[in-house]
Amino acid sequence: MPPVITVRPTVPASRRPPSPAGGRVRERTARSLERAARSLRHAAPALLGYLAVRLFGLLVLARWAHLKGHGVWPTLATSWDSDWYLGIADHGYQDGLGTRVNSNNLAFFPLYPVLVKAVAGVTPGSRASVALVLAVGFSLVAAWGIFAVGDRLRGRREGTVLAVLWGALPVGIVQWMGYTESLFTALAAWSLYAVLTGRWHAAAALAVAAGLTRPTGIAVAAAVTVTGLMATARTRERAPLVAALTAPLGWLGYVAWVGARVGRWDGYFAVQRLWRNAWDGGAGTLREMRALLAYDTAPQLFLVAVSAVLVGSAALYVLCLADRQPLALLVFSGVLLAVVLGSGGVYFPRARFLLPGFPLLLPLAVAVCRARRVVAALVLGGAVLSSAWLGGYMLLVWQGPP
Repeated sequence: MPPVITVRPTVPASRRPPSPAGGRVRERTARSLERAARSLRHAAPALLGYLAVRLFGLLVLARWAHLKGHGVWPTLATSWDSDWYLGIADHGYQDGLGTRVNSNNLAFFPLYPVLVKAVAGVTPGSRASVALVLAVGFSLVAAWGIFAVGDRLRGRREGTVLAVLWGALPVGIVQWMGYTESLFTALAAWSLYAVLTGRWHAAAALAVAAGLTRPTGIAVAAAVTVTGLMATARTRERAPLVAALTAPLGWLGYVAWVGARVGRWDGYFAVQRLWRNAWDGGAGTLREMRALLAYDTAPQLFLVAVSAVLVGSAALYVLCLADRQPLALLVFSGVLLAVVLGSGGVYFPRARFLLPGFPLLLPLAVAVCRARRVVAALVLGGAVLSSAWLGGYMLLVWQGPP
């Protein structure tokens, strides 16, 4: 008798049951996406409020630019520092230190131009358009992170007002320019949120990215490092220690790379000196402020607004200390203020440099939420109107960079 051969039907790969490992990965991915969707729905009022503020500012700028015969797109995408980032995306960094002032592009950190170049390589349109779209997108991610921090510390209403106030800052129009402020604020906000929620690896990774984005990335690194070391001393866990040691690597790595590129250990700081930007403990800031407010008989309006932002930020930090904000927020805001106010460089961009310091706005957001509706509406409405007007003035009347 011939042998009996049993033929088993072949099951297509697409219909086979998933392997246990693959199923777990898909389940974790699905849970993560579901949590993100819930978080986004929870943050929707804050994001819509922020978007409304910035769209109003854009409309005011567009009308003002039309009356002056200017285009909105070039103003937002290709002016001042935007040109430097686009130049780095196009041609990379220069090789040496040189001697010309205000001309060495090694002063600009690499993450934003790298992202612009990478995205522009796979999408249509110019790199300037890509840079502007990225800035707008990152501003929404930043507003989401700011809301998340405010919501965790104070509640949904306070988080929403915090995001709206950040959008209504006097120089808030920069959030929708081809600058790094939106990207940096997004990284800082979510890194601080990760610290608050005990996600140490995420906090460190975001701090490293922030350190590759702006010189003030050292403030994010300091927040993660200080809180991580204190958490390690308290709990003896390994994750906070790893985060504390990892967080500064982005900033330190770029500073070391610049030193190697120009052939001297203090190369990055030498570049900053060529931009007339050295830390002097605040002496230069006080001199500029005194000359402007005490001796100048006709001070320029934009510089008065910058001075008001600096004084107001210092006062808000005192309120943050009195409010006993979490240590991560206090360290971040404190180091940011120390870097910006302690710099001896140019005075006029200081308000923009402080734009990522959203924790400073938390006491104001709480006060607005506790106030009567009429008072709250007047405060928020005044902030939105003044931000829109000053944004147009800064870009279309003021002759210098924002």
